[in-house]
Amino acid sequence: MRIERRPSRRLFLTGAATAAGGLVLAGCDPLSQSPGFRKVLYTGEDMTMLVQRALLSPTSMAKEFPASAISANFKANGSTDPDDPTYRTLAANGFADWRLEVGGLVERPASYSLAELRAMPSRSQITRHDCVEGWSCIGKWTGVQLASVLSAAGLQPEARYILFTCADELEKTLDGSGRYYETIDLEDAFHPQTILAYDMNDGVLPIAHGAPLRVRVERQLGYKMAKYVMRIDAIEEFASLGRGRGSFWADRGYDWYAGI
Repeated sequence: MRIERRPSRRLFLTGAATAAGGLVLAGCDPLSQSPGFRKVLYTGEDMTMLVQRALLSPTSMAKEFPASAISANFKANGSTDPDDPTYRTLAANGFADWRLEVGGLVERPASYSLAELRAMPSRSQITRHDCVEGWSCIGKWTGVQLASVLSAAGLQPEARYILFTCADELEKTLDGSGRYYETIDLEDAFHPQTILAYDMNDGVLPIAHGAPLRVRVERQLGYKMAKYVMRIDAIEEFASLGRGRGSFWADRGYDWYAGI
């Protein structure tokens, strides 16, 4: 019975997040831009996370689908072709020289080529991508579990979050705050469906969908699934990153925790 209830709950939370995002980002009401109003919203976000975590066990799985359910056209949104010079050079060479850097609060910092990641045990999953804009698509993703990479690195006791630094820059800013970044907590980082995907629908991950590597956090909305990942760091806090909310979109009014 639990499996039957989950899809409706997922759709409800997707709609709720869409509505909440619209209220915050519309900017039509000066009240929505006031620090006091935003503090109330952020408090509500924290409560949402606590309630959802209380209702779901750490190992509860997002629904997986048969191959027949894969969407014929999986929409690509956000950045679809980063103009970062370093990224373009790597892409031109088929990402043969690309490396994933793993550092921060870890015992054993590491650097992996795409070939080395592909040589690790992999996981494939067919899941639904729910966008805060209101659309959904189903796709197949294959990659290495983030838990495997973090376990190999060995987290230090102070580590509380995982930071993904990406190659795409959505806003051109002097202070670099327009570069895409994302963070998740350790519960989501070690979830079995959280993977670093290098393949999509049994083919190499396309650039429009985040090549050479993107994150899949299947129990959260699509904007949490960072594309063009260049570096992973274990961190203690994210108040000192960007505008202090923990991700590019959270810095601009979205919920940091986008669980569904």
